[in-house]
Amino acid sequence: METKTLLWLDDYRDPNELKDGIKHWLVFSPVRGTYEVHWVKDYKEFTGWITKNGLPTGICFDHDLSDFQAFKNNYPELMSDVELPPEEKTGMDCAKWLVDYCIDNNQELPLFTSQSGNPVGRENILTLLTQFEKQHVVK
Repeated sequence: METKTLLWLDDYRDPNELKDGIKHWLVFSPVRGTYEVHWVKDYKEFTGWITKNGLPTGICFDHDLSDFQAFKNNYPELMSDVELPPEEKTGMDCAKWLVDYCIDNNQELPLFTSQSGNPVGRENILTLLTQFEKQHVVK
């Protein structure tokens, strides 16, 4: 039997953090039963893990993968004219890369959800992946 895996994309939330004796962040996991958790914190780790290991059973997406992104999203009035530096990639960038990976490798999307505290970013990621899942046919 193949081991189920969850790829946890988040720069801040530790999926193994215990609260009252349970890994409380894993309530967001789309994977059920027993599985291994692999924590990646940025775009480079995310794409590298999938490139090396293939698709996991499921992925949990955060959107803001740096303090800069979180500050920009939490204080838009202060940062309205500030663009993310090109090296700053978001969870949405990871989701777009995942879509391209699935197309290029003729794969179905893994299970997915988002634990992001950024409601607009979370909705954008989930909408992109849900729409792709409806339209993508593996041959």
